[in-house]
Amino acid sequence: MLTSVDDARRIVMESLPLPLFEECLLGDLQGRVLAADVTAPFPMPRFTNSAMDGFAFRMADAAVGSSYTPVRLPVSLRIPAGSNSAAALPPGSAAEIMTGAPMPDGSDTVVPFENTSGFGASEVEIYRLPKAGANVRHRGEEVAMGQRVLEAGWRISPAEIAVLASFGVESVPVWCRPSVALVVVGDELQRQGGTLTEASIYDSNSHMLRAACRSAGIDPVIVLYAEDDPAAVRKVLATALATADVTVTSGGISTGAYDFVQAELAQLGIEKKFWTVSQKPGKPFYFGCSPGGKAVFALPGNPVSALVCFMEYCVPALMKMQGLTLPAKLQATLDAPFPADRKRYRFLPGVLREEGGRLFCRTTGLMESHMATSFVGANCIIESPPLDTPVPEGETIACSLLPWASLRS
Repeated sequence: MLTSVDDARRIVMESLPLPLFEECLLGDLQGRVLAADVTAPFPMPRFTNSAMDGFAFRMADAAVGSSYTPVRLPVSLRIPAGSNSAAALPPGSAAEIMTGAPMPDGSDTVVPFENTSGFGASEVEIYRLPKAGANVRHRGEEVAMGQRVLEAGWRISPAEIAVLASFGVESVPVWCRPSVALVVVGDELQRQGGTLTEASIYDSNSHMLRAACRSAGIDPVIVLYAEDDPAAVRKVLATALATADVTVTSGGISTGAYDFVQAELAQLGIEKKFWTVSQKPGKPFYFGCSPGGKAVFALPGNPVSALVCFMEYCVPALMKMQGLTLPAKLQATLDAPFPADRKRYRFLPGVLREEGGRLFCRTTGLMESHMATSFVGANCIIESPPLDTPVPEGETIACSLLPWASLRS
């Protein structure tokens, strides 16, 4: 009996183990996902400081200045960045101050260097007065002490790393990345650089799936190949299961005489959760788990089927295992009819664009599961439940943006 797409999605997500977390050092955080909120241990800025190289003074001590009648103030202090000086500014004077240096007590404004007579003299002439309070960074104006600055579930980028570093953080808890093993099965497959025989083809799925894994934030730990032989299939599957948290196979999972993957997974103790899904392409899709919670996704061998199944089932699983939330499906208006299937859920590669604040989409045109070129130029997967007739142009349909692609305009 075929499993519905909705049931297949639910079973995969319910079968996954709870994500684990680990401490990760600042230098290794890029791309990781925070497992806990981060709050500020002190305010930012930590002390009131100058935003410019220039002179700190009291606005009350200055009259309106111009290039003809500059304001003249004696220079009583010189404060470099990093200074721990807590000296107060004597009334009627100015302090030579560098960007980031603490403001002296009593000062309230900084005039930029270029609007003055310059550094090094005992007196400064101010040719253009700023507004009162200008060029001063006040303590806590960016972040208050105890304020949440980063939220659990955020994927870390250089911006978040900069924030953590500015608070002196050395490491933070992040969700563990699941390790992934790829297994490609088939006598007909030849690796790049080899010579094709009359009936052989070059392997494309291992390269496609490795790149797709990376788009989901995972670099596969191992890629294995097996001929259409039970012993060979069992050996590589055993290696994959011993090596990685998630095993993704391609090929050998249909009903042919040389499709041994499902039987050998059973011999290795993998519990089948389902096999064959009511969808097109990708009907012969398998999902199972080991007693220890390791997941196995067995994809069809045709490249379009394999990529559709990977994006619709494996990517959501890998995101959940990293502590990420799967984004909701997008809704777009069809630019052209979508060829829905009467009996099965339909997935097709498409082009998603934005115009006038609305989303529009269409298929790439090529629709057969063996046609890898059908995904060239695609930036989304369009989907439809079973329907007796095609979805007409102008109707709204569900789609999802591919993680390596961007929206067209």
